[in-house]
Amino acid sequence: MLRLAISLGSRSELGLSDLQRFLNFPLVFLVSSRQTKEISMRRKTAAIGAAIAMAMAALPASAGNGGDDLAQVRSATARFHQVEAATEAGYELGWVNGSGDRIITGCIAHPTAGAMGYHYFHPELMADNDVNALEPEALVYAPGPDGRLQLAAVEWVALGPDSNPPGVSEPPSVLGMEMHILVPPPGPAFYILHAWVWKHNPSGMFQDWNPNVNCD
Repeated sequence: MLRLAISLGSRSELGLSDLQRFLNFPLVFLVSSRQTKEISMRRKTAAIGAAIAMAMAALPASAGNGGDDLAQVRSATARFHQVEAATEAGYELGWVNGSGDRIITGCIAHPTAGAMGYHYFHPELMADNDVNALEPEALVYAPGPDGRLQLAAVEWVALGPDSNPPGVSEPPSVLGMEMHILVPPPGPAFYILHAWVWKHNPSGMFQDWNPNVNCD
């Protein structure tokens, strides 16, 4: 028979039925205040752990991978929040192709997926056919609520085999990801990769189009 040790002035052992008769009501198990605190602390710890796990699961893959690299990209481009700072550093609205035509000067938008904004290219970085994560070839500015341009993203660009002039034949990689051609000929046929390090993109950090950007 199950037996419990309880204190009734002097220590003794009573059977479960004896204890119920003595108290004349159904037995209720009580725990000490110390045990209560321990149980409460364990529950709080479990709840915090579950909340952290849920938050991590909700993060996009890019947030868990390459976070340090993106922080470095932000640090390298933080000085370009003002368009004037970008132009002083050599960035220009649009890009002059091999035919001498300045292209990509408008606010780039997609009919359904959102927009990018205005692209400021660095001619020297565009010409070297090399990609450096901390020296993006283009800075992307989105129109703000007051109409002023706000730094939204960086874009790494490499001229492709069908660009004018032609560039590399194979897609480069940056931050461990392969770049891609978004607009083939007769478009510029660049290899590109965006990173929305300065404006949240609900579609994803490295997606080309951002639903939160509007060119209208």
